[in-house]
Amino acid sequence: MGDLPAVIASGLVSGSAYALLALGIVIIFRSTDTVNFAIGDTATLAVFMTTSAMAAGLPPVAALLLAVVLAGLGGMATERLLIRPLGSGPKSLFSALVVTIGLGLVIHAVIGVVWGQRPIVVAPVAAGMVNVFGVALTLNKVLAAGIALLAMAVIAWLFRYTAIGIAMRASAEDHFAARIIGIRPSVIAALAWFIGCGLAAIAAFFLAADGSANANLTLSPLFRAFAGVFLGGLTSMLGAALGAFSIGVLDNIAGRYLSANYRDTIVFGIIVAVLFIRPSGFLGVARKERV
Repeated sequence: MGDLPAVIASGLVSGSAYALLALGIVIIFRSTDTVNFAIGDTATLAVFMTTSAMAAGLPPVAALLLAVVLAGLGGMATERLLIRPLGSGPKSLFSALVVTIGLGLVIHAVIGVVWGQRPIVVAPVAAGMVNVFGVALTLNKVLAAGIALLAMAVIAWLFRYTAIGIAMRASAEDHFAARIIGIRPSVIAALAWFIGCGLAAIAAFFLAADGSANANLTLSPLFRAFAGVFLGGLTSMLGAALGAFSIGVLDNIAGRYLSANYRDTIVFGIIVAVLFIRPSGFLGVARKERV
């Protein structure tokens, strides 16, 4: 157990990507009551599009910003063209769930047709290695963790202290009351989808830069992000982020000290046990629907 600090540090670094995805999921859910299962594929598509731009000479930093914009626009298009026409209400929730799953499958197929099935090497934003508690980590991973924390701080500031953030919070709490006081839920929803998918693109870009871009780039991280969301609470942005970081740490601890072959089983088994105790997550709030 002497290397526990190193295992925890590595888990927190890995958990930064899960936290960005989890934060994007919660922002979209709170604004439109939609669990966006296509968020990972939308971000992956944006990364593949930027790889073509990087091949033409675009620097990695500019490519990262481009990926955020492309994913954000893709999220806005999804909300406007596929989710909004479904309307609101309990029946639309299931329809939106099916639509996002189907969209993810379509995007996955498009990536395979256009870019092929072979992984594409993505240049890192920062090259080199750094030691964290005696563990050698790529500078790209450490930078990704730093940017993830910065992005979360900016989102927290946006939602707490700006008019747009307050409007988004009000719309999330009560769409009808927000509309009465002049807030346009459609604008808020589009903005939330842009931010949520943009955050996912940051995670996807750094995942690709640390390995390679492939059609399944965000598949495993997205499952862990959802685990973090359910652990921390689907209605809490802070809870989702903390839950995702916890998943990263639990994943590393399970793989290092228990069994690398069953790390997913162990981690998700712990989550199931927690949800039996608190179904809404540690920081989530149980939602009550009027009938």
